[in-house]
Amino acid sequence: MALIIHSVCINCDVCEPACPNQAISQGEDIYVIDPDRCTECVGHFDEPQCVVVCPVECIEKDPAHPETEAQLLHKLRRLQEEQP
Repeated sequence: MALIIHSVCINCDVCEPACPNQAISQGEDIYVIDPDRCTECVGHFDEPQCVVVCPVECIEKDPAHPETEAQLLHKLRRLQEEQP
């Protein structure tokens, strides 16, 4: 399942560099997570790094994008193949 950042985000800038898949970017008002790039850090870390560093706990699983661990690993492999 991809993650989502809620409107209580304070734009502190700590989540974006913590993401190993470059899934987080500045949106119109708050940071946003690209569900096509978010793997919840599966294959990199034991827990999502954006959640670990977020000081206001505004990041949670996005119910609109349910995925199994196997699907997240497949997405990670696809992202790794896209890298030059």
